[in-house]
Amino acid sequence: MSAIKDGLIITKRQLLQLSRVPEVLIFSTIQPVMFVLLFRYVFGGAIDTPGTDYVQFLMPGIFVQTVAFTLATTSVGLAMDMTKGLIDRFRSLPIARSAVILGRTLGDATLNIVVLLVMAITGVVVGWRPSSGIVSILAGFLLLMLFGYAMSWIGILIGLSVRDARTANNLVFLIVFPMTFLSNAFAPTTAMPRVLQYFAEWNPVSTMVAACRELFGLENAFGVTAGSFPSENPVLMSLVYIAIIMAILVPVSVAKYKRTSSK
Repeated sequence: MSAIKDGLIITKRQLLQLSRVPEVLIFSTIQPVMFVLLFRYVFGGAIDTPGTDYVQFLMPGIFVQTVAFTLATTSVGLAMDMTKGLIDRFRSLPIARSAVILGRTLGDATLNIVVLLVMAITGVVVGWRPSSGIVSILAGFLLLMLFGYAMSWIGILIGLSVRDARTANNLVFLIVFPMTFLSNAFAPTTAMPRVLQYFAEWNPVSTMVAACRELFGLENAFGVTAGSFPSENPVLMSLVYIAIIMAILVPVSVAKYKRTSSK
């Protein structure tokens, strides 16, 4: 309980930074909006999505890509704090060691609320119309928040491992770009070579995108893995992926932070 209380204080610090450095919030929302507009109007006419308008197919993919990049915010921010010596100041305070990374992940995940809201409004403006009920739509956004929070723990491990903001940023792109572009986020996987379809359709990003499409009222087409457990149960499989990521990364990251703190 002490770690949670201390973590919430660190979360408050994270949120106060947004009011003092509004550029962080501005640029965090501009990039996803640019992706929506570019894919909607530049690539939308070139990508065939039988049975549905491309914008309905696109928006869940853009949502998932955006929350996946939460790990970039977390890793770069933590690496910068370590470089500036801020972590050393936290070590001198009578707070739980795990509170620093817990507070950072909660703060960065909270930022996703604003980003997703701006993106949803942009999607509606360009023609996105979820056809499911309000409960399913809210469940979709809640699932996105959980996935973003899980990804932030990957960012914690990266930030603690490289300790340099530029290196952390480069490493994040090496991880996230293959995950998001080798998936069903922006184009159906059925057009991919057969071997890549297996990888793409078992990709956690693909499962998350399929889950969001289902919750937003859109059927998702699977290729060679049609009939598999992830294709038949994308929401449940997404929760399983989130649980696996958290079960592995939370204790590993906390242990890594404690070892780092002892140096």
